[in-house]
Amino acid sequence: MIVYSPLEQFEIMTMHPVFFFDCINVSFTNVSLFMFLVICISLFWLGLSIYKSMILPTYWQIIWEEFYKTMVNTVHENLNVKGEKYFTFIFTLHLFLTFSNTLGMVPYSFTITSHIIFTFGTSLSIFMGMNMIGMKTHGLNFFSTFLPKGVPLVIMPLLVTMEFLSYIVKVFTLAIRLFANMTSGHTLTKMIAGFAWTMLTIGGTLSFTHTIPLVLLVATVGTELAIAVLQAYVFTLLVCIYLNDVLETH
Repeated sequence: MIVYSPLEQFEIMTMHPVFFFDCINVSFTNVSLFMFLVICISLFWLGLSIYKSMILPTYWQIIWEEFYKTMVNTVHENLNVKGEKYFTFIFTLHLFLTFSNTLGMVPYSFTITSHIIFTFGTSLSIFMGMNMIGMKTHGLNFFSTFLPKGVPLVIMPLLVTMEFLSYIVKVFTLAIRLFANMTSGHTLTKMIAGFAWTMLTIGGTLSFTHTIPLVLLVATVGTELAIAVLQAYVFTLLVCIYLNDVLETH
């Protein structure tokens, strides 16, 4: 019997090796493939939702409108009117993460967001962009974020250090939360599925007890699907909150 590791599903495989100057690796991997698939599926879903739009909306049109309305409410509640110019980015980010997480639930597929390098790279890029927005909006006054008004001079160095560290931690909270939820959930699902398959292949009376982990597997898959959608929303919501902190300095 061949026993596969639950972590094998997260392995990055090179599908087409490409090297520049024999040292820069820009190979086409399964990560690249599934990122391309997510973009194609997102565009197809948007096209399907607005195709022959009618006053009496179709099923796909209703889903798209609810998805759109959710993002509109999220941006309005956290950024107010000043966040309208960032709506396109936030909507695209939410759409991409939602399909990235849910596509990973398909058997034999790959979950892009289960890799810390992807989630951290995304978080760091967004963090750098927010700093640029803050500098453009407030100029040098942007650094007042680390120093609230009315702070005594004695505790100023300690408070500035604490504010700076809490500000930097935002990058890691965004990256680790999404990565940890996707990785742990998929690992647990794989372990339960392997346990059910092992019990089934043993044979005899014990093989009938595989229904117990099988029922548990169905419940786990349903929970993971809900978490996949929820974590995409949480990531986008936190981006809105952090962006509001940048736009509204102390």
